[in-house]
Amino acid sequence: MPFVRIDAVGTDNLEALGNAVHDAMVETLEIPADDRFQVLNGGATLKYDDYLGIHRDEGVVFVAITMRPGRTDERKKALYRRIAELAEEYAGTEPRNVLITINETDLVNWSLGNGEAQYA
Repeated sequence: MPFVRIDAVGTDNLEALGNAVHDAMVETLEIPADDRFQVLNGGATLKYDDYLGIHRDEGVVFVAITMRPGRTDERKKALYRRIAELAEEYAGTEPRNVLITINETDLVNWSLGNGEAQYA
């Protein structure tokens, strides 16, 4: 049950970016296809530099994924690659402009509604 937040400026392809991230998670993390919880924000003010020698421009996209722990480093690396590939394929976003973070949190930290911790 990953929760995804995508922040971008200068794109009208937010839905395509959301689809790219979701499809990559289905492929690499094997989440259920109907397990989609996303916030797509196209009005963000983003600040960034050319950190690690990666030049980003006005097409930068920040993807923040919160999910339960347990995925291997190899799966996470595959996820990063696939998101970058599909963001380019679906939305024309250059892979160098895709910055991804993962935050892992235990299932007791999730409430899917009704004020309950369904997975606790």
